[in-house]
Amino acid sequence: MTHHNIAFLGLGNMGEAMAENLLKAGHRLTVYNRTASKAARLKKLGATVAATPAEAVAGAAFVFTMVTDDAALEELCLGPDGLLPALPTGAVHASCSTVAPATNRRLAEAHARHGSALVATPVFGKPDVAAAGKLWLAISGEAAARRKVTPLLSALGQGTHDFGDDAGAASTVKLCGNFMLGAAIEAMAEAFTLAQKSGLERQQVYEFFTSTLFNTPIYKGYGKLVAERHYQPVGAAPAIIRKDMRLVLDESRAHLVPMPFANILHDHLSTTVAKSEKGDWAGFAERITDGAGL
Repeated sequence: MTHHNIAFLGLGNMGEAMAENLLKAGHRLTVYNRTASKAARLKKLGATVAATPAEAVAGAAFVFTMVTDDAALEELCLGPDGLLPALPTGAVHASCSTVAPATNRRLAEAHARHGSALVATPVFGKPDVAAAGKLWLAISGEAAARRKVTPLLSALGQGTHDFGDDAGAASTVKLCGNFMLGAAIEAMAEAFTLAQKSGLERQQVYEFFTSTLFNTPIYKGYGKLVAERHYQPVGAAPAIIRKDMRLVLDESRAHLVPMPFANILHDHLSTTVAKSEKGDWAGFAERITDGAGL
């Protein structure tokens, strides 16, 4: 595989793990994070640490960004010392954050005006999955840029799925996926709570379903948290996924798609955030057990 100059901006739990895998694949890596101390471990592993987004991308053929929300991504691209004006001509920006489709579309247009390209590259998987290089990736954006960036993605995941030329498309897929994860957690929370109140063991019901009808990674993984009512370790915090459900609802309203379950998930997560519960976002399942008087 060809080795490239890559910049990675945003070193949260997901970003740091992804950046490390690009480093392990032999690429030359420059990293940037708003809280600079987050870059210490990657620096030890051989990454160069930049003081600003602009400095990070100055010599990059590829840039990856992984930040919490739309505002953070806009700031990274267009803020003071933003990456966009500093991106070399022909560079490809893989935008991995969970943001509104319109945000990636708008930023893709701005990149095109500067002679670079943005490819929406959202990922599915928790930090441990990212560390193992087993993410699932969705991509969309300008065709030549998609072709260029795809070979690099094998260092990050077990498969990349292409959703075409619209830079917003992969973001829509990401929002649909997070909504479906939430709906699965809600379904298990309701079912396991009914089973428990009927005198059954949550754990036994979980084991039965996840070895038969619902023998899939998500039901097994999130189901374990719901069955045990123990929401550690934290894959994503409730506030982060609450933001994602708000984005789902924004899209549903824009496209006239009634999504009653998305409203329910958003409300449960609002309660979870309001109660300052420390744990994985799947902890919103406790709203169901609370409601059932357990």
